[in-house]
Amino acid sequence: MASIFTRIVQGEIPCHKLAENDQFLAFLDVRPIRAGHALVIPKEEVDYLFDLDDERLGGIMQFAKPVAKAIEKVVPCKRIGVVVIGLEVPHAHVHLVPIQQISDINFALAKPAAPDELETLAASIREAMV
Repeated sequence: MASIFTRIVQGEIPCHKLAENDQFLAFLDVRPIRAGHALVIPKEEVDYLFDLDDERLGGIMQFAKPVAKAIEKVVPCKRIGVVVIGLEVPHAHVHLVPIQQISDINFALAKPAAPDELETLAASIREAMV
């Protein structure tokens, strides 16, 4: 069965897309830890990040970099924290989380976000990548 991320890639489930190319997709998390929390995924369904071939493993971070920089421009923060847990969804992914301090990365803080707020934020982040 396809992961929820594969279903997003295939267009079966909508997302608040931030960036996309032929190999990767970045979108806002619908249960963010903090506003601007994004997910970066390979379009190919691979369960574990470190099972990606070397080219894609490096590529996911190169793809994530301008997304992280754009989030920083739009969401007030000191840094963009990068988290790889790998247990939530069986599809390799990287979390980009705007943070002020290390304790801001706490998945117990995640809660559903309003779709209209996500779309407004996504549009601002996409615009900041130009």
